[in-house]
Amino acid sequence: MLFLSEIPDVPSLTEPTAVSVSKFDLSTRKTEPFLGGLRSFMVSSSGEKVLYRLGPGWFIAPTAVVPKPGDGALNLEGMEVYTDPRVEWNQMYHEVWRIERDFLYDPNHHGLSIASAEKKYAPYLKGAGGRDDVNNPFEEMLGEITIGHMFIAGGDVPQPKRVKGGLLGADYKVENGRYRFTRIFNGENWNPELRAPLTQPGVDVKVGDYLLDVGGREVRPPIDVSSYFENTAGTQIKIKVGPNADGKDAREVTVVPLPSEFPLRNLAWEEDNRRKVDQLSGGKIAYVHVPDTANGGFINFNRYYFAQVGKQAAVIDERYNHGGEIADYIIDMLKRPLRNCAIAREGEQFCSPLAQIYGPKTMIINEMSGSGGDALPWMFKQDKVGPLVGTRTWGGLVGIYGYPPLMDGGFITAPRVAIFGLHGEWEVENHGIAPDIEVENDPASVAAGHDAQLERAVQVTLEALKAHPVAIPGHPPYPDYQKK
Repeated sequence: MLFLSEIPDVPSLTEPTAVSVSKFDLSTRKTEPFLGGLRSFMVSSSGEKVLYRLGPGWFIAPTAVVPKPGDGALNLEGMEVYTDPRVEWNQMYHEVWRIERDFLYDPNHHGLSIASAEKKYAPYLKGAGGRDDVNNPFEEMLGEITIGHMFIAGGDVPQPKRVKGGLLGADYKVENGRYRFTRIFNGENWNPELRAPLTQPGVDVKVGDYLLDVGGREVRPPIDVSSYFENTAGTQIKIKVGPNADGKDAREVTVVPLPSEFPLRNLAWEEDNRRKVDQLSGGKIAYVHVPDTANGGFINFNRYYFAQVGKQAAVIDERYNHGGEIADYIIDMLKRPLRNCAIAREGEQFCSPLAQIYGPKTMIINEMSGSGGDALPWMFKQDKVGPLVGTRTWGGLVGIYGYPPLMDGGFITAPRVAIFGLHGEWEVENHGIAPDIEVENDPASVAAGHDAQLERAVQVTLEALKAHPVAIPGHPPYPDYQKK
């Protein structure tokens, strides 16, 4: 028999990915569902049993039949494992060097002698007093290879109990001895990943209202407003708000605070940029942010680019792009030229390729773009799609995947997929992609509400549009084949 695992098309951004497993019987040639919602799944060497994790529990079940809920649950309450940390650390130290030896893309390890480096750093291990102390020499010694994507983390590090603070998705200012809402992030309440606490149905909170009470506690500065929301993330609480600092006409509403406001604030940043570009260009230029070159980036590109195909030009913002895949799809979409137009008896004429912005494009980059976020502007420049505006990208283009875990669950990487250009040189790793037009976003101008990189990109795109306007031809005269 074979077991087939499947993950959702759109995995959650906040929860561990759940896997569904089906069983294929080689004798009957049939596939049937086996288990769903799993966080881990392993088959024994004999094929007779499986070990799987469902929710917080672990289970062992036979493979002959579909397990019933709860069957084979393991009681782990009293399980203890005796370990000797120093013996483990010594084994992991040598394992790390073996991983670099066998997986790094360059068999010469950028000129570093693996054997000499292993001997050099070994004495530091003897002074380690805890697992964190072991990661420190790992970081120092692997830094000598001089490469991006060299990650060291995890392991059997004691974790303190964490108390999640709650957040309302809002900005405040202190006024009249109270906290007052100055901005409320509306998110997309139809999207569970972008739920906004203060814009839910029945939650009547407006910009300008005062936050008066949280869970029965009066809210007053100088006490930090965040302290009133300790241990409230994901739970219903009552807050009191009102238009007056003295509490007159106050009203009570029920909200569910968030553990993080990043998705809401990121969406607001993108939408503010889109509106700014529209305003500065008089509606001529589209704005598209590509936050990564994985699920989020492709979703964002498809959503924003094709929704603005009526625009004449585009600014592609790939700042803070944290990578993923090589996004040649995006480059292919951006560079499609106008080929022909068509007209039917009814409706407006349309042109090919469909759903395309035919005018000039500009890309904004910064030092926080890397990996796939290095490759995207590299290809944008290589294919002469348009100019790059901003600052030099991170410079990490040797990819990572598939390494043995260390014995205590920690991990290290050995970058193993090196991308190079067509001229016999390593073009990106360790030096990044330089902009055609360098523009810094200095803290003072950003604090004053300006985005110099965005504003310059719009200017450059408008100049290109003026020099090379998009010319959509009208249809020729209808033919008269009866004319002699």
